[in-house]
Amino acid sequence: MAFSASDLAQVRFAVSPMWEVTPGFRLLRSGAVHPPHRSWVEQVRPRLEAAGLHRGWLGELIPPTGYVPDFLNPAPAGPSPAPETEWAAIRASSAGRVREDLDHLARHQGGLGPRLRLLYADPPARLAKVTDELEAYWELALAPYWARVRAVLEADVFHRARTVAEHGARRLFNDLHPSLTWSPGELRLAGSKQPLTRESAGNGLLLIPSVFTGPRLRTRVTRPDPPQISYPARGAGTLWQARRATRADALAAVFGRSRALLLTELEAPASTTQLALRTGLSPAGVSQCLTALRDAGLVSAHRAGRSVLYARTAAAETVLNAASA
Repeated sequence: MAFSASDLAQVRFAVSPMWEVTPGFRLLRSGAVHPPHRSWVEQVRPRLEAAGLHRGWLGELIPPTGYVPDFLNPAPAGPSPAPETEWAAIRASSAGRVREDLDHLARHQGGLGPRLRLLYADPPARLAKVTDELEAYWELALAPYWARVRAVLEADVFHRARTVAEHGARRLFNDLHPSLTWSPGELRLAGSKQPLTRESAGNGLLLIPSVFTGPRLRTRVTRPDPPQISYPARGAGTLWQARRATRADALAAVFGRSRALLLTELEAPASTTQLALRTGLSPAGVSQCLTALRDAGLVSAHRAGRSVLYARTAAAETVLNAASA
């Protein structure tokens, strides 16, 4: 792909929720055991199946392998858009864009399922149902873990930015992935099934780290947006590793014993009932402590079916990192 000085000046990074949704959903549906994400899969797959999301709109839009419709990965409007911003961009997709992508998907799969035929017939009306399902999937599969995932993604962007500052753009591109190389005037991606050309994409380049994308690069090349390349983030393999022992006494002196205990127990998202069983606290006591932690911005709540899962926020992760031995 032609890559001018102007394109180089328009290179940017973004952390995108939707670039985690599609490969994460595919991993959950695969039935495979994926060692780096084993604990996440074991927690989330039963929720996905209980909610029936693998049989809905997403089940038809995100096939087990191959092409995923481009309208599901709109170009991020900023460095770290909220999920709601990306869902709004999906709902705003033109009917022509949706039908073109579905035609492409039909060629790959040999046809469209019943829901996608309805989507093809009336994109504006059906896209709202797609984004409703995306929201449901986000709440049960990614929102409770997003603080941890986002920390890995942002650490990767910081590392890449430092590489540019210390060694220049050539090092950035040539170290990003073995299949990607840059030389003055062009960018090459070996083995890409989708051609990279300026005729099929806008100017610049959008680089998106991902924890679920796997070992290969994924691309989106759709005018007028800049080409997007999603690459495996550094540290993704350690994402779910247990934290080192925390100095609980130090935390208890600040938060109180029960709240400190609950924070350390939330290594993985859990419900009030689960936390009560694991800690020996009463359900009422757990609920009261979680409310206080939520009001302080240390815990967030996410609905998963009939349950509410509580998860540590980025602020809580920072506090626990500081208290780790």
